Amino acid sequence: MDQYALRPAALPTCGQRVSLRLLHLIGWKVRYKPLPGPHGVIVVYPHTSNWDFPVGLLAKWAVGQPFRWLGKESLFKGILGVTMRAWGGMPVERGASTGATSRLAATMKAAPWCWIALAPEGTRGHRPHWRSGFYHLALTARVPLLLVYIDYPNKLLSVVDTLELTGDQQRDMAAIAAVYDGHHGLHPELEAPIVLAPPRVGADTVG
Repeated sequence: MDQYALRPAALPTCGQRVSLRLLHLIGWKVRYKPLPGPHGVIVVYPHTSNWDFPVGLLAKWAVGQPFRWLGKESLFKGILGVTMRAWGGMPVERGASTGATSRLAATMKAAPWCWIALAPEGTRGHRPHWRSGFYHLALTARVPLLLVYIDYPNKLLSVVDTLELTGDQQRDMAAIAAVYDGHHGLHPELEAPIVLAPPRVGADTVG
């Protein structure tokens, strides 16, 4: 693993070694470096294929960090939901009209360690923009962004680039776009442009 780093005073666990071995067997490399603090929001882009989930999950296990991730509510029903929660999943609060971002920010900051991942496209199909929930969550919680890309042409998953938001959306989105420039998903034609969706009246969800 390029730039592979473990948590202080830790050795690779059996699960980490197995996950990394599986990634290597299917041709994937993972780049990782230590996180800048105990709390943050992870942006995963591009998201154009069902294969993103198993590759991303193996990478999460390989780096040995208990990242949480947001997913649609239908994934968290029955036995499947138990498994998804065990793997770090959290259902998106899409039905709530107010306070969802603040509640999630408070949940994050109340934990001693919490990094929450989400795909701002919100779907594998093409969208004209990114959902803005990740941006408002990071600003509300006052935490950095970790910009993760799943680069299929180079079989590279990068967990390296971090960014502190300024609150200037145009400037921040330009900085985000610079990190993702040249990295593409399995279906590049489905990638959403790296621009935020226009605000919706009364909307306050993080999905």
